[in-house]
Amino acid sequence: MSDQRFFISVGGEMPSLADCHSFVNLPSCGAISSFAGITRDNFSGKKVTRLSYEGYIPMAEKELRKLCDEAVVKFPTIGKIAAVHLLGDCPIGSASVVLCASSPHRKEAMHCVE
Repeated sequence: MSDQRFFISVGGEMPSLADCHSFVNLPSCGAISSFAGITRDNFSGKKVTRLSYEGYIPMAEKELRKLCDEAVVKFPTIGKIAAVHLLGDCPIGSASVVLCASSPHRKEAMHCVE
């Protein structure tokens, strides 16, 4: 699901960080901040081999859109936001969540992806 300001994707195909970065890149914005949530090999002292995510896509996309709407109210200079989440198996070292935001200056973009 996407519109002019947000790129939101939830599903088995994970857009790349480069795809998200490209979406938020605007000539009016001098900053792009990104976050990638990567599957690590441990949790609470236990070995992890992969994570597996399940979800109801329409509801997950609705919640991501709500978070994006709240972010542009809180940070009005934000240009665009990409918010993507993988469903299914995510191996060690791979991203399950990617967030990118653009703004004219770095502070707003960095706080937006927090």
